[in-house]
Amino acid sequence: MKTDTADIYDDLQRKLMTAVFKPGEKLKPASLQGDYGVSSNTVRDVLMRLLPSGLVEFEEQRGFRATPSSETRRRDVTRFRIMLEQEGCTLSIQKGGLEWEASLTAAHHKLSHIERQIARDSDLGEHAHVWSDAELGFHTALISACDSPLLMQTFSRVYALFRQQVVGVNRDFGTNYFEAIISEHKDIVDAALARDVGAAREAIYRHMARSL
Repeated sequence: MKTDTADIYDDLQRKLMTAVFKPGEKLKPASLQGDYGVSSNTVRDVLMRLLPSGLVEFEEQRGFRATPSSETRRRDVTRFRIMLEQEGCTLSIQKGGLEWEASLTAAHHKLSHIERQIARDSDLGEHAHVWSDAELGFHTALISACDSPLLMQTFSRVYALFRQQVVGVNRDFGTNYFEAIISEHKDIVDAALARDVGAAREAIYRHMARSL
């Protein structure tokens, strides 16, 4: 049971990103308090802190809800994520050294292992949290040598919005999906390690084009 507000924030954020709370779903502090062993006011305070993230919306008399999913919002978030990741990768290729290469290689190895396991199981299911964390770790490692804390912070927020929009849409996360992104992630890491900026930017775009 999570009683620290920072832990509750992280748990709610992860559940919003992985569609445990479906886009548009009402979030009632009185119902959630039992999950965390705290008062409804504490849950309300945490939800208020989540408002600036864009993952949660609030209306007077109607309360909190997970931000709804829409094609327009998904495309907007996707375009912005592509721009941020392409720029962060370009800067990392230019500035990153051996430590960046090692970190990126390790993050890709972990992600690839998880994705291959999910592809074999043909079901995202209980692996959603592990996969989401590993994918964020990979894409964060890709841009980690960009030398721009603001770019990194903005990317982290936009990634969360992207994940909420994509996972919240009814779609096939089975074998075919994961076989495709395994190949896409490999194309990204191969281009980045080869220091081929053009190929890396194109691979990043191809990876996310399905959401445009």
